[in-house]
Amino acid sequence: MKNRIEFKVSGKFALFTDPITKIGGEKCSYHIPTYEALKGILKSVYWKPTLVWIIDKVRVMKPVRTQSKSVKPLKYGGGNELSIYTYLVDVEYQVQAHFEWNEFRPDMKEDRIDGKHFNIATRMIEKGGRQDIFLGTRECQGYVEPCVFGEGKSFYDMIDELGYGLMFYGFDYPDEIGEHKLYSRFWYPKMKNGVVEFPRPTATDTIRKFVRDMAPNPPKSVGLQEGGLLDELD
Repeated sequence: MKNRIEFKVSGKFALFTDPITKIGGEKCSYHIPTYEALKGILKSVYWKPTLVWIIDKVRVMKPVRTQSKSVKPLKYGGGNELSIYTYLVDVEYQVQAHFEWNEFRPDMKEDRIDGKHFNIATRMIEKGGRQDIFLGTRECQGYVEPCVFGEGKSFYDMIDELGYGLMFYGFDYPDEIGEHKLYSRFWYPKMKNGVVEFPRPTATDTIRKFVRDMAPNPPKSVGLQEGGLLDELD
């Protein structure tokens, strides 16, 4: 089954928020993108409930640089407050990922057509995605285009290993795990020669924490006509 894709994503700013820095309205970006952020980018490129995107690895192409900005986010009680956000500046990543069938959506079984979703996803990358691309947050616009993973020079090619502390990995959503619960995952990433390899979401070397009960509310199956997919195959 053809299910592996490679693409480049870049932007002027990125904010892969460390959850600890959300307290009090201040936000500070991780130095590398999270699994959940890259998965969100792929969902903006192309997604259907038939499949689940799995991020394999990311390659950091440019040096990590940060910039702090004064912002006025909305307060929960109304009005605005002054906060400092620390963004990544001038970012570029190569991403390798693949999709697998969502076994918890038996109603989409007839849509598991070999080659169809791969061809559509490849075409959407060439067109820059179906929806707007964001690098962590909405104010950080991103741009995607095809690439060959590993080609070109990375700023970190000659650095054997960089270790990071405990970082947010992603969420386990009810419609992807078959449980009426929401979990968060954390892990200890390492970047080797500019490449971060992600474990599978179910890997034992990630730390899983229960967040709350949540009933799955997936979009209903409306057949192959959804989103004009049959037209795209012509």
